[in-house]
Amino acid sequence: MKVFKWITTLYAVIFFPSCNNEPDPFSLPENAMALIHGDSSKTWKIARRYNDNVRMNMGPCFLAYRQTFKSNQSVSDNNENRSDCGLSLKGSYEFKKGPKGHPYIKINSPDIPKLMNTDKDYKYFKILKLSEDTLKLSFKHNQYGSKSRTITDILVRENLDIGDRYFHH
Repeated sequence: MKVFKWITTLYAVIFFPSCNNEPDPFSLPENAMALIHGDSSKTWKIARRYNDNVRMNMGPCFLAYRQTFKSNQSVSDNNENRSDCGLSLKGSYEFKKGPKGHPYIKINSPDIPKLMNTDKDYKYFKILKLSEDTLKLSFKHNQYGSKSRTITDILVRENLDIGDRYFHH
């Protein structure tokens, strides 16, 4: 009988893994700060954006958008140079760990409430990948009133030449 229970348990462990659909947290590399801001500053551009796992079209504003992280832990974007593309962001950033172990970039800025449709002056962006060339982030965003969606951005360093950024279904 004990052998049967053992085999049944082993079978369940092998063939019926946990029902938890959430992937294991990404582990930040030891040099995460250097990866995000380079020697003193690093500018990232959006390579792809997904809205609830649906790839979004990227028009001129998305294609021109740049976000710069600096070694003094300040962050800004270039929207102030493009008045037709919305408000600009200037703030500070830090790495945080969530309750389930996921790493986040927390951006603090008085610009966040208007930019992100929230009453808080900070926003958490879950880090899904961080390497020399790629920064993949996801965040919840309230669109069209109270409809919350998950946005996933794949950013690459500004001078990386990639194809297929201008996408239409």
